[in-house]
Amino acid sequence: MAVAVAVADCLLNLEDTSAVGQAMAALACVALATRRRFPLAVFLLTLPASLMLDIVFAPFAALFTLAERSRDRRLLTVCAVLFALASAAPWPLSDFASHDRTWTVVYFFYTLATAAAPVLLGQLVQARRDLRRRLVEIEEAREHERLLHAQVVLTRERAQLAREMHDVVSHQVSLIAVQAGALQVAVKDPDVKDGVRAIRSLSVDTLDELRHMVTLLRASGGRATELTPQPTLADLHRLVTTSGIDTELTGELPPNIGTPAQRALYRTVQEALTNVRKHAPGARATVRLWHEAGAFGVTVTNTPPTRPSLPLPGSHQGLIGLRERAELLDGTFEAGATADGGYRVTLRVPSDGDA
Repeated sequence: MAVAVAVADCLLNLEDTSAVGQAMAALACVALATRRRFPLAVFLLTLPASLMLDIVFAPFAALFTLAERSRDRRLLTVCAVLFALASAAPWPLSDFASHDRTWTVVYFFYTLATAAAPVLLGQLVQARRDLRRRLVEIEEAREHERLLHAQVVLTRERAQLAREMHDVVSHQVSLIAVQAGALQVAVKDPDVKDGVRAIRSLSVDTLDELRHMVTLLRASGGRATELTPQPTLADLHRLVTTSGIDTELTGELPPNIGTPAQRALYRTVQEALTNVRKHAPGARATVRLWHEAGAFGVTVTNTPPTRPSLPLPGSHQGLIGLRERAELLDGTFEAGATADGGYRVTLRVPSDGDA
């Protein structure tokens, strides 16, 4: 559609035009077909036609596309000035000396003001596109926060339930088992003795089951671990590929890493990628697994953001939790900005602390 309108614009201004001018007009119209792929080059190709003919649509379309895709406002200003110069300058250029210079200056500023329209419209389209993308990111972040909040609530409930079962139910079942044992020794009737023995046996079995349940609840409700099923390094590749970030996973780890250390490595990568998505929109990340003499770990590094980030709600406890995980494993956790404006987090676990 844009090419057809540009052709019509050129045909209306081809009267008494040289072959060179016609060729430049044709080049400008044909180049518009690739303006979305090469916006700057296409705009520059429309300038000769603007110099030789009184056309506006082809350079305007190219300038709009460039403004829609470029974030360099100085470049856009230079392009608008170039278009105004090409439109205001007389053709052939040898006529400049005899041309009315006052009219040339007036027409230059008029054209420059007109060129602001496609530039501003293109920037508006770009801003709307960025805003839609930002709203999606905010919604994803809020959904993630809601999930984390639900996990925290469930974790606390499980921890409280584990305490109640340990302090109340287990204590009472233990008393039943003790009383049944004492009664088993005291009674003489064989039938009663068998019944008491069955009560004591069931009480002991129930107590074992309760202790097992308390252990599971504490494992999913304690500070060092999360909700079951627990993630391991086998889930790391899926975490990276589904993070929504351009992420590269490199390196490897020893095969005999304990389960607590695997969870700590997984949670470190998970928290780091979540922070990249929230605070560094458009950044790329690298997850590097490594091991050396006496230690192993993971380093997550991201590039600077390509778009400004909006302040999002958060608990501000993520890095604190990762540091506590590292301390539980006798390891270290480091986080900080890089020299190029990115961010890096590193978890280091000693080889004898991964049990």
